[in-house]
Amino acid sequence: MLEQNRPQLLVIAGATATGKSDLSLAIAAKIGAQIVNADSMQLYRGMDIGTAKLSMQERVGIPHHMIDILDVNQDASVADYQRDTRVIIDQILSTGESIVVVGGTGLYIKALLDELDFPETDPEIRRKLLEEGMHLGSEVMHQRLFQLDPVAAVAIPKENLRRIVRALEVIEITGKPFTANLPREGKSYYPEAKQIGLVMDRETLKERIDRRVDQMWQRGLVSEVQSLIANGILNGRTARAAIGYAQVIAFLEGKLSEDEAKEETKRATRQYARRQETWFSRDSRIRWIKGADTEARMAGAMKVLSNE
Repeated sequence: MLEQNRPQLLVIAGATATGKSDLSLAIAAKIGAQIVNADSMQLYRGMDIGTAKLSMQERVGIPHHMIDILDVNQDASVADYQRDTRVIIDQILSTGESIVVVGGTGLYIKALLDELDFPETDPEIRRKLLEEGMHLGSEVMHQRLFQLDPVAAVAIPKENLRRIVRALEVIEITGKPFTANLPREGKSYYPEAKQIGLVMDRETLKERIDRRVDQMWQRGLVSEVQSLIANGILNGRTARAAIGYAQVIAFLEGKLSEDEAKEETKRATRQYARRQETWFSRDSRIRWIKGADTEARMAGAMKVLSNE
């Protein structure tokens, strides 16, 4: 049984399209929890279709936090996310309410749960690396990062030049791999947190990803991106690199056909899902729930919450 009068902090992680949002709603409704987002792209206002963001109606009255807090011309920061989210979580827990953290951005979850400090920045090093990146391209910079820190390269998409540059900057400043700044298990900021991960077989996940991308196009992803261009997404290095958005921008700029943009989005999403699986598989604290059966998932989650 759940511990009486003690708020729960549950994290639902896993690859994209595994059904994390649906499970978070079901659990939050059952235990009376609020939901905190841990998807870096759902921080952005207007990036709704391409991030599979739940609408207000779909949230069924359950409070959601850390959603729609940035404009698309702003750059997201892991350090900012850590600081702001901990304030929210501490406040909610202090009232005796429970929290479900849900998302697939592994570094954000790691920064939230663990004692993770971020090195200072060096504007001159960052400027130099960014200039190199603009000249050589993000794929070349990503290959450099892979040579210096393969674990960081797994976590950071090759399309996201800003995050690649930040990792390379930390390596140059500290002389150590970027991931050397990540804590070993045991240095937890929230030792009471419980983590579950959703996983399914590769073919089923592929079908779900392909279906989701097709639905995004049907729901108007191209029109959404056109609106975001008017709102400055081309001036934001983080938002414009998001999977789906980057491909639609390339289509609108004439670099890809629309069919090519859709297929590239599916391919990039499948690659991202594999990177997510690799990242989360390293955390032995996560209790994995296999398959897509809703009842089995709820039963597994409740066992974790009950310490079974």
